[in-house]
Amino acid sequence: MEKTFRKNTRVIRPATMEDFPEIREIFASARTRMAEEGNPGQWGTDGPPVEKTLTDIRDGHCYVVIENEEIIGVFSFLPGDDPTYAKIDGAWPDDRPYGTIHRIAAGKKGAKMFRDVLDFCGSLSGVIRIDTHENNRTMLSLMEKYGFRKCGTIRLENGEPRIAFQKNL
Repeated sequence: MEKTFRKNTRVIRPATMEDFPEIREIFASARTRMAEEGNPGQWGTDGPPVEKTLTDIRDGHCYVVIENEEIIGVFSFLPGDDPTYAKIDGAWPDDRPYGTIHRIAAGKKGAKMFRDVLDFCGSLSGVIRIDTHENNRTMLSLMEKYGFRKCGTIRLENGEPRIAFQKNL
């Protein structure tokens, strides 16, 4: 399946190791914005973990969103079962195969890229799952806007809780 996606002026393509410095800059910008919006704890002062991002790039799961030849956003999309989603305080609406969006972040010019990311991920899987911190008002608003169903609470590997959502496309 084609892993490059074009929509209007935006392109989504697999990230490369050469993109890593720009990806880290986007994560830094997102951390600052999250802290300003009352969510300093989700990624702390240096998240998401560098090794997870590098692994996602190596495994072909990390993608960049490009507009006018500039990287404006980044996310990871992992097809198949996510171990952190195996146990939920709540319930998934079904047990259909799914893909998971992780570590999504927009740079200063990346506003309104979520629709494109959702369209891209939907082309790879008919069921999308995602989770976010309870204080991430931006993501919570996007979940509502795009019709994601709140399913319950999952726990990350480190035990931190996250609100989990699913959307059947």
